Amino acid sequence: MIRKLNLENILFLDIETVPETQYFSDLDETKQALWDHKSKYQRQADETAEDFYERAGIWAEFGKIVCISVGYFKITEDSRTFRTTSFFGDETTILEDFKTLLNTHFNHPKHLLCGHNGKEFDFPYIARRMIINDIEIPEKLNLFGKKPWEVPHLDTLELWKFGDYKTYTSLKLLTNVLGIPSPKDDIDGSEVCRVFYEENEIDRIVTYCEKDTIAVAQIFLRLRGDAILTNDEIIHI
Repeated sequence: MIRKLNLENILFLDIETVPETQYFSDLDETKQALWDHKSKYQRQADETAEDFYERAGIWAEFGKIVCISVGYFKITEDSRTFRTTSFFGDETTILEDFKTLLNTHFNHPKHLLCGHNGKEFDFPYIARRMIINDIEIPEKLNLFGKKPWEVPHLDTLELWKFGDYKTYTSLKLLTNVLGIPSPKDDIDGSEVCRVFYEENEIDRIVTYCEKDTIAVAQIFLRLRGDAILTNDEIIHI
C-alpha cells in the first residue's frame, strides 16, 4: 500500500526528448530509411517520413534527451519540502550526472523511482540512451533478470489505472481531475522540439520538465490521501 512508503525514499522524475537532429535531411541515408520503416505504421496515409520526423524524439533510437528533472521530499517533524533540480545540456553529460545521482544518493534497495508513464517511457528511454552513449546502466535501471516485484519503479499512470489496462490518462488530464495546478501553462510536449531547435530556449524546457516532475509528486500525494504541496514547500535547486 502506497501510504506505507516513505516519501523520502522516492525519486520523482520526468524527461524531455527531441529528435536526434533538427531536420530529417540531416540523417544519413541509412538512418532515413530506418526511420521510414519504423514510422510507417504511425503515419497518416498522406504523411511522409520527413513530415513525421518532428515526432522522432518519442523513440530512443531516433531521439535524444535534452533534460531530466528530478524531485525528492525532505520531511521533518514540523516541515515538508519538495526539492527539484534538473540536468540539461549535452546528452552524455545529462546521463552521466543522472547516473551519479542514482549511484550516490538513490542506490539502496529501499529507494524507488517514480514517473508518469515512467515504466513505458522515461525509465526504458534513459536506459536505452545510456547504452547508445556507451554508459553503464545503474542498478536502478537495470531490470535484467529481475522479477516484477523486484523492479524499483513506481508509475502514477499505472497506479491510477487500478488494474485497468484499456486507457491512457495524460498528466494534464489527471492533474485537472485531481485539482492539481496544471504543469502545461506554457508549452506542452508537442512543442519541445520547436522550442529546443528553433528558439534555443532550453530554460523554458527545463521549467516545463520540473513542473511535470512536481505534478507527478502531487498526483502521488493525492493517491496516498495526503495534502498536495504548496508553493512555499517547493524548492528549486
